[in-house]
Formats: sequence, structure tokens, C-alpha cells
Amino acid sequence: MGVAISNWHLARTVSMLGQLGVVSGVALEMLLVRRLQNGDVGGHIRRALESFPFRDMAKRALENYYIPDGKVKDKPFAAVPFHRQVGSKKLHELCILGNFVEVFLAREGHDRPVGINYLEKIQMPHLPSIYGAMLAGAAYVIMGAGIPIMIPGVLDGLSNHEPVSYPLNIVGVQPGDDTLTRFDPGDFMEGDHPPLGRPRFLPIIASNVLAVTMLRRSNGQGDGFVIEGPTAGGHNAPPRGKLEVNQDGEPIYGERDVVDLGKIRELGLPFWVAGGCASANKLREVLEAGGNGIQVGTAFALCDESGMADEYRKALLQEAVAGTARVVTDRLASPTGFPFKVAQLKGSLSEQDVYLSRTRICDLGYLREVYRKEDGEMGYRCSSEPVETYLAKGGQESDTIGRKCICNSLVANAGLPQIQKGGSVEKPLLTFGDDLAEIARFIPEGQTSYTAKDVISKLLELES
Repeated sequence: MGVAISNWHLARTVSMLGQLGVVSGVALEMLLVRRLQNGDVGGHIRRALESFPFRDMAKRALENYYIPDGKVKDKPFAAVPFHRQVGSKKLHELCILGNFVEVFLAREGHDRPVGINYLEKIQMPHLPSIYGAMLAGAAYVIMGAGIPIMIPGVLDGLSNHEPVSYPLNIVGVQPGDDTLTRFDPGDFMEGDHPPLGRPRFLPIIASNVLAVTMLRRSNGQGDGFVIEGPTAGGHNAPPRGKLEVNQDGEPIYGERDVVDLGKIRELGLPFWVAGGCASANKLREVLEAGGNGIQVGTAFALCDESGMADEYRKALLQEAVAGTARVVTDRLASPTGFPFKVAQLKGSLSEQDVYLSRTRICDLGYLREVYRKEDGEMGYRCSSEPVETYLAKGGQESDTIGRKCICNSLVANAGLPQIQKGGSVEKPLLTFGDDLAEIARFIPEGQTSYTAKDVISKLLELES
């Protein structure tokens, strides 16, 4: 769920309630820095770092970023280096630490499994990030927004602290070009360490074809599937076939976009269904179809344990109760080119005037694409960066229309917005599934909010 919405606190709560809590693995290196600069309220990060096995690495992070009383409010957070094909050692250390901290805290105080979710589209941080999560004992790695056929082999290698590589999607690549990003745990380990537990791997798929592709082409063992429909929050797979849109410009999905659960069952692996599944009836349907359960995001995003900033969580909850909450599938917002679910909220980038008033800047760069320059070197560009900058890098102006800075806005959703030059504060852009409008059903009578326990109790009402 976005950046830090499904944080360690929510995942820990869900796991302790008997389900699989999953933390978001996106931008955890940057979140580590910003939380430390905010003073590490509660001391959670420092407590996790005390258990990190590479002591010198943890010490460097604290010395570089920890501000005991927190940074001055109107000052910007420190910049984190951009990810590149050949990443800096400093950035890789932050990836390892950030992922370790999030999984460690989610696992703290219980023996239930915890998973971590990544976007395949954000490829360059994969290797050090997954290693950090494995050092903390992540039991599941879940990955969508792409075709992660090489992740099983990465998990195998990292479990033995072996060097691993991952192929990047590079625009304009030529035969013979080096497309790999590489990571060697030996460059970071301090002393000898026993093998790590190999997490189970669950790719997120949106079609039967992709399920078969994962089985046939993966370089190692997959352990099941998460099947996500177009009603789910976040990034959705584009509709299959010719693009058609409704009167609001939203992509129209049809029968070709419906996954045949019977064919998935025939593949012989466990599967969970996501997207509009947050009800006991839907859970029953999935179980009767041979599935193992459901994946739920939107319902948890507005619960008390969510990592969403309180002002946005409460505002959206009030709209849901009033029956005015609305989600739009924006086919232009995300630089990835994937349709992106956006909750319509006053003051957020969902409003056209707020979007247009923002000065375009790309200072986080998680969704930059890698492209081959004329001299054979690799360049990096994002369709939400300043238009003239994007065009200078060979991008097409048509690709910049309607593009929003997903990176900065998702961090703002979690209450950690960057303060830009001139004092402007990054605005949120909140992503939810289509069932946001029905979220009030989880609020107990007489209450104005709800907890993760309320969600799970409602989902497990399986009496006939």
C-alpha cells in the first residue's frame, strides 16, 4: 500500500491477529533517513538498528542522519542519492538498513510470518533492498507491476550471501549492452554469517497468461500467486486489447481482463485474490474456487494502525461515511504508464489546479526509466520531471501530459513531505481501490474510526 501506508506497525498488528502482515518495500531507504531526521519518535529505528548484524553500517547511518530533537520544521529533509545501474555503496547501505528496520519492527514481539511487497517497475533498488529484508527474516516477498521472472533466483543467491544480478528494462537497448544491476553481499558483510531463510515468493499477476509465463520462464521456484483485478488500489495492469475509455477518461476493462480462477487452480500452486475482495462473502467465494485467501489493502489503509497521515485518513473516512468518497482510475498520472487509482480529495494532486500549481521536479527518482544515450551510456529520465529536461533527454512531450510526481506525493501521504525551494510543501496523492466508498462498514457502531482487528473480524464472518 503505497509508501509507508502499510508500515511496520500495521503489518505487525495484522500478523499478531493471525493473518499475514505485509509491509510496503518501496523507498524504505529514504523513509529511514527522514524518520531519523525527524528525531526517531519512539526510538523504534534505533532499537531495530541495535539488532542489525553489521554494526559499523548501522553506526554510519545514525551518525549521518539522526537528529535527536528532529530537524527544523521548515527545513528540507536531506537528499538521498538517486538509484543508478551501478548504485553507490552509501545508497545500498541505506537500502539494506531501511528494509531490515521495517521487517524487524513488523516481526518484533511475535513469531508469526511477515511479508514485504515491492514494485517490479522500481528495479534498481531490488537487490540490496531484498537482502536487507532477508536479514530481518522476511517470510514472503510479493512483487507486482511487472514480470519478476528473475526474482526467485535472486532469493536463492541472497540466502547464501552470494553475488546476484538483475536485468533492467532499458529503452533503446542494443545487442551487447550491459543491462544488469549487480549486488554482492560480501561487499557489505562484517564477519561471517550463516545462510538466511529463503522467503517464499508470490508474484502479483493480472492474467492467466502471466501466471503461465511465471511458471515457465522463472529462474527458480515460485510459491504461489496474488491475482489482482482492476478494482484494486495503486497501479493496475492496462486493459488487454485496444484501449477504450469512458466519459471520464478512465480505461474500460472487459472480459479479457478477468482471470479464470479454475485455470489458476490447475497450475497447482496456492493463490490469493485481490481487488474488491474485502468481504466475508468474497473470501468464501475465493476459498470455494480453490484459493487460499484474499489480499486486502484499501480497508486497512484507513484503519487506526495505518501509516497514512491522520489528516488525510480522517478526511477520507468522513467522505466515505457521508457517501461522497470517489476513486478515479487515472491512466495518465503515473510515470510508469500504468493506470493508477486516485482518491479525489480536496487539496491533493487529484485536483487539477493543485496539480498545475506545483513546480515540476524529480528529486527522488524512483520511477525514472533507464534509456540508452547515443554514446552508449545509460541515462535516466522521468515523464513527470520538468518538460524541457525530459525532452532534452529524448523523451516525447505527449508522455508528459497529466503526469504527476507519484514519488513525492506518496511520501507526503505518510506525513513526510519534502519542503522544496521557496518553502512549498509537497502535496499528497492518495491511492485506493474502488471499494473506498464502502469502507464505513468496518466502523463499529458508536465509533468514528476502526482498527485492523475490526477489519479482520468482519472479513472472517464466514457463517453460512
